[in-house]
Amino acid sequence: MALLVVPACLLVLALLIGPMILMFRISLNQFSPTQLMVQALSPDNYIKAATDPYYQQIILATLGIALLCTVLTLILAFPAAYWLGRMESRWKSLVVIATLFPLLVGNVVRSAGWMALFARDGLVNTVLMKLGVVSAPLEIMYTTKAVIIGIIAVVLPYMILTLSAVIESIPRDLEYAAANLGASGARVFWRVILPLSGPGVAAGSILVFVLCMNTYATAVLLGGPRFKMMAPAVYDQFVRGNNWPMGAALAFMLLAVTMAFTVFGSVAFARRYRTG
Repeated sequence: MALLVVPACLLVLALLIGPMILMFRISLNQFSPTQLMVQALSPDNYIKAATDPYYQQIILATLGIALLCTVLTLILAFPAAYWLGRMESRWKSLVVIATLFPLLVGNVVRSAGWMALFARDGLVNTVLMKLGVVSAPLEIMYTTKAVIIGIIAVVLPYMILTLSAVIESIPRDLEYAAANLGASGARVFWRVILPLSGPGVAAGSILVFVLCMNTYATAVLLGGPRFKMMAPAVYDQFVRGNNWPMGAALAFMLLAVTMAFTVFGSVAFARRYRTG
């Protein structure tokens, strides 16, 4: 039976591990304005990415936005996930499909839709001005708020579906028992639902965090050219600056930061869940 796994392992090695090894080798080269890439074995690109205030600011901004979007997505997704997990209607499959439907549309198309809503003459400003809420168009596009809203809209279905699958497995009798013992709805949530849905919270948060850390189209289209996150910065080094060594180093820095926070979160949750 173990031999059946060999073709899949070889495919993963060829399509994933192989390119990553090549990319790491490129990251150790040096950049030359005339020769573009000079063969070397130097950590200079990593040192520059770690010590340059410009790249430090980009890394911190990416990390902060990813953490904030993960927390907000969890808060927004939990009510919908609970409702979906407890649904017993024959329409449940249609609701799941409706939740999945946004994932069928590319991030570029969805970001273009948000641009139509957030523009100075877009739907949001038009409605607000018609209602007399504001006297001048709001500056929504090319701001951090627009990027955060766009990212949450992208990752929200992942969190809802992950949480709902776990909540569905929690017996309803536990809620009824807690309510019969005098627990309020909020206490039932904090003492029963939330602890038992911990695996879903952890899995959904890790998945959403990874997606937020690596967002590209949403950051570029809604944040504008002056808004910097790691994925657009990697693209700029590869395509606009032709600096492949620095682009590869930034890509591995992004991978390292994402993996570090993912592993830390997984270990912290596993320890908390085991001791709880």
